[in-house]
Amino acid sequence: MNTLTRTIEHTEQHGPAEGLSRWFFTTNHKDIGTLYLWFSFAMFLTGGCMALMIRAELFQPGLQLIEPGFFNQMTTMHGLIMVFGAVMPAFVGLANWMLPLMVGAPDMALPRMNNWSFWILPFAFAMMLSTLFMEGGGPNFGWTFYAPLSTTYAPPSVTFFIFAVHMMGISSIMGAINVVVTILNMRAPGMTMMKLPLFVWTWLITAFLLIAVMPVLAGVVTMMLMDIHFGTSFFNAAGGGDPVLFQHVFWFFGHPEVYIMILPAFGIVSEIIPTFARKRLFGYASMVYATASIAFLSFIVWAHHMFTVGIPLMGELFFMFATMLIAVPTGVKVFNWVATMFRGSMTFETPMLFALAFVVLFTIGGFSGLMLAIAPADFQYHDTYFVVAHFHYVLVPGAVFAIMAGVYYWLPKWTGHYYNETLGKVHFWISFIGVNLTFFPMHFIGLAGMPRRIPDYALQFADFNMVASVGAFIFGFSQLIFLVLVIKTIRGGDRAPAQVWEHPQGLEWTLPSPAPYHSFVEPPEVK
Repeated sequence: MNTLTRTIEHTEQHGPAEGLSRWFFTTNHKDIGTLYLWFSFAMFLTGGCMALMIRAELFQPGLQLIEPGFFNQMTTMHGLIMVFGAVMPAFVGLANWMLPLMVGAPDMALPRMNNWSFWILPFAFAMMLSTLFMEGGGPNFGWTFYAPLSTTYAPPSVTFFIFAVHMMGISSIMGAINVVVTILNMRAPGMTMMKLPLFVWTWLITAFLLIAVMPVLAGVVTMMLMDIHFGTSFFNAAGGGDPVLFQHVFWFFGHPEVYIMILPAFGIVSEIIPTFARKRLFGYASMVYATASIAFLSFIVWAHHMFTVGIPLMGELFFMFATMLIAVPTGVKVFNWVATMFRGSMTFETPMLFALAFVVLFTIGGFSGLMLAIAPADFQYHDTYFVVAHFHYVLVPGAVFAIMAGVYYWLPKWTGHYYNETLGKVHFWISFIGVNLTFFPMHFIGLAGMPRRIPDYALQFADFNMVASVGAFIFGFSQLIFLVLVIKTIRGGDRAPAQVWEHPQGLEWTLPSPAPYHSFVEPPEVK
C-alpha cells in the first residue's frame, strides 16, 4: 500500500491532528523538519539582532551605544546562537525533510527520538538567553569560552550556560544517530551507497562527525563545571592545571564542528548546480571521497587555532601542512562544480544564484584560510579582524547562503507552490551586496592590525568599520524579505508539479512523495 493511501486512510479514521498538539507530539519527519527550520530562522534573527548591536557600536570610534561588558556578552551570544541555534538546526531541518524522500524511506528511522531531539532545543536556548537577565549578566568570554576566563573570572550564569550546551549536544547526537540509522537501514531496494544523492552522503559523513565530537564538547564543559564548583584545577595553573589544555580539548571539538556546518552545504550545492546547469554532476565518486577526506583531515588540524600559544616547532609544521592539505579535497569539489556548469544549459533562478554566490565567496573564505594556515604569517593575523573576515566568509556566504539556496530549491516541493521569483532575486542581490560590504573590509582592517572583540578602536579603522556596519544592516534587514516570501509561498502561489525543476535526463533525486495528511497542501486524488 503506498504512503498516500495510508495517509488518507489515517485521516478518515482519526481526522486531522488539531492545533498545538500536532506540533508538540508529531513524529512526522516533514513536521519536525519544519519545526527545525522555523526555530533556526527565529534564532538566526535573534543572533542577527545581536550582530547589529555589535556593528552599531563599531559604526564609529568612541563608546556610544552599549557598555563594554554588554558588548562582550553580545559577541559571545551572537557566536553561540548562530553556530548552535541557527546553522546546525537549519541543516538538521533540511535533513529531516529531504533524507527520507531521497532514500525512499517512509520516515526517519527513530521518529519519537526525532521529536525529542527537536524539543530539547527551545528549552536549551531559552536557558542560554535567560543568562542575559541574571545577576552579573550573561557569558562574556567569547563563543570559544576559553578557560580560565570562563571558569575563574566568569559570572554566576556560566553554570546555566554549561547546562544549555549539554542539552544542545544531546539534541545533536540524537539527530545524528537518527540520520545514520535512516541512511544505512532504510534505503529503497536497489539504492546502493554509490547511488545516494550527494546531500545524503554529506549528511551521513556529517552525522559521524557529530557523534565523534559532541562528547568532546560535553567533556570540556564538564571539566569547566568541576573547576567552578568542585575545586578541581583542570585549567587552573595555580592548582597544577593548564589553560592550554582547554584550547586543545575545545578545538579538537571545534574544528570538526566547522566542517559539520559546511559539509551539508556542499551537499545542497551539489544538488542545485546540476539541476540548473541541466547536466549530471561531474565526478560523483570523487565528490564522495573528497567529502570523506575533508572529514578525516578535520580531526588532525585543531591546533592551527593555537599557533600563538607556544606549541613546538615540529607541531606548528605538522598542523600547518595538514591544514593546507584540506585545500586539496575542497579544491576538488570547487573544480567539480565548475566542470558541471561548463557548457551546461544554465539558467539563473534564485537557488542557482545562491549556489553560485556560495561557490565564489566560499572560495574566497578558503583562500584566506590558507593564508591563516601559514604558521609564521598567522602570528600577525591571529586575533585580528582578518580572522573574523575569514570565518564569516565561510559561514555566511557559505553555510547560510547554502541553507537559503536549499530552502528556495525545495520550497515548491514542501508547500506545493512556487515562490515569487522576483522577490527571491531581490532578496539574493540585497543579501549578496550586504554580505560583501560587511565582511570584505574586515580583511583590510585586520591586516592593518585591528584586534577582534573590542568595543572601541583607533581612528585609522573608522572608514572601513562604517562601511561594514552599513553592510550589516543591509544584510540583516534583507532577511525580512525572505520571511515575507516564505510566508507568501506557504499561503499560496502558482501550483508546483511533482517534478518541480527541469532536471538532467528527466531525473529528480527526490522520490515523489505525498504531503502528510495534516499538511497545508491537500493530497491529490488516489487513482
